[in-house]
Amino acid sequence: MARDSRGKAAELLTVRQVLDELGGISRRTFYRWRELRIAPACIRLPNGELRVRRDVLNDWLEDRAEGAAS
Repeated sequence: MARDSRGKAAELLTVRQVLDELGGISRRTFYRWRELRIAPACIRLPNGELRVRRDVLNDWLEDRAEGAAS
């Protein structure tokens, strides 16, 4: 089981949940971002499905906030 930085179980989001969290972007856009290596890091499960850890998504969003230090 994935763990966050505090050692507790990390929440794993489905691609659909990530799309919804990002304001309903299309699945195609998300996979294009993956091709360009600008999407949040994903975990590929043995069945081929992708998951994104909640803390990884939050960090990814924070890094893209306007005015964030580069």
